[in-house]
Amino acid sequence: MAILTNFGVPTGNGDTATTLMPKLQYRFRVTFNGLGNNRGPLVTKNVVSATRPGIDHDAVLIDTYNSRIHLAGKHTWQDVTIVLRDDTNNDVIKAIQEQLVDQVNHLDGSSAKAGSDYKFSMNIETLDGSQSTSSSDGVIDKWVLIGAFIPAITFGDLNYATSEVVQVSMTIRFDHAELVLTPNAVGQNATL
Repeated sequence: MAILTNFGVPTGNGDTATTLMPKLQYRFRVTFNGLGNNRGPLVTKNVVSATRPGIDHDAVLIDTYNSRIHLAGKHTWQDVTIVLRDDTNNDVIKAIQEQLVDQVNHLDGSSAKAGSDYKFSMNIETLDGSQSTSSSDGVIDKWVLIGAFIPAITFGDLNYATSEVVQVSMTIRFDHAELVLTPNAVGQNATL
């Protein structure tokens, strides 16, 4: 989608010098499936910021005759960070607390028998800014995180000297991520 037809970087292959509409950081939504007894919609409404997944590959070095070859080894998905607003009803931290208890109940020292007993999935969607009642309309791209759990959380600071809201910051670790590009964005569905 061109936004300016007279400005851009000439590529030298006959392309016109146009620039594309960038994705805007503030147009996003984070949805949770199976988080804290399915209280995901409440948490979604209180998201302040989210990082998107990254991936690292182990280095594999093959020594050959008088040279070296580099290959991509096993991959590791990087954790994402979700920042939430804390509320005076404690609804957000109740939902998070339910998730944490599902993972490990620190009060009685018990833990889940298997990851499937506490892991959840979540979506980080980039939106186009339109107002639609459909959950899929207006989505430019979507990261689907599978096998997620919370390995670290901070419940925010208190400070007499500021008027800032209390924010909860949680790290999300997951087993797999999939990037889904919508037909509107690229002409067809594509995944990473």
